[in-house]
Amino acid sequence: MKLFQIYLLASLILSSVAWAQKAAPSGKPPDGGDQKRPTLGPSPAPSLNGPRSSTTTDPRRLNHLRKIFVENIDNSLSDRLMEGLAKSGRFRIVADAKEADAVLRGTCFDSHHLKSLHSEVFISDRVTGASIWQDNVRRPFNPPSLEKAVDETAEIIIEHLNESVREAQRN
Repeated sequence: MKLFQIYLLASLILSSVAWAQKAAPSGKPPDGGDQKRPTLGPSPAPSLNGPRSSTTTDPRRLNHLRKIFVENIDNSLSDRLMEGLAKSGRFRIVADAKEADAVLRGTCFDSHHLKSLHSEVFISDRVTGASIWQDNVRRPFNPPSLEKAVDETAEIIIEHLNESVREAQRN
């Protein structure tokens, strides 16, 4: 019985070593050539705000966007976003949705239990409702205060939107 256990253990070890050698990359492409594999491009620069959480669904439309109507968002995030968008000079904030190219809407939910502010913002085409851009930001508060967290959230969203616009202009 003892001999059988040793044999079983040894065969298990040998098979796992053989499997690991097959699975380990050899450093060469499978065809044996010296062709480089494609990559996703250079990795993005590190950010103090963490990974970028925004997504551009229609870069061409984002690039041609000029007038935005901002719907009311909880915790006065809409007011902070209108101020930031106006300061950036890229977009004109309009008071009537019928005058706008797109509508910015979203939520800004504060959870006192989790001491967290969760904001989701969307820009969509006013006529078709098609998504153009979106962002999702979470910020802690208490400390800082809820107002400070909302201000920081607005700054991050504006920064992400400006980055997305610059990226859309390059393409």
